[in-house]
Amino acid sequence: MENLAFALHSHSASITTFNGLNFSDWCEQIKFYLGVLDLDVALYSEKPAAITEARSDEEKSYYKHWDWSNRLGLMFMRLNIACNIKTTLPKTESVKDLLKLVEESSQTVDKSLAGTLMGTLTTMKFNGSHTMHEHVIEMTNIAARLKSLGMEVE
Repeated sequence: MENLAFALHSHSASITTFNGLNFSDWCEQIKFYLGVLDLDVALYSEKPAAITEARSDEEKSYYKHWDWSNRLGLMFMRLNIACNIKTTLPKTESVKDLLKLVEESSQTVDKSLAGTLMGTLTTMKFNGSHTMHEHVIEMTNIAARLKSLGMEVE
């Protein structure tokens, strides 16, 4: 138990914090570390039926493992979400639901950012404050960011 707590904390420190703009990288890292720690059961399977006396020992054991995976997965994910985003997310009871909410939050930010970048790109003018090469590089960087958000710019 102590080793798992230490592993969670040390892995958490090496994960990129979700900031609204890096969902793909964050999600990939979260899934990897939850898998390494054997805490991804709740991420990939539905909540099992509640424990009753009629359940077999195997079913009871699986329920406990799923519940453990879900609780620690939720904590692990929330540790790696920026505070300004974390406070806007509703409380969830499952790691699967939290991942979906974070993805939706990311898509909202992506649309807003894409609009801002497109506006910047279309209104950019060379004003001589830096070289033409630097101006073109800046425009190319904005186009690359738009492409990563799903908007191709010729």
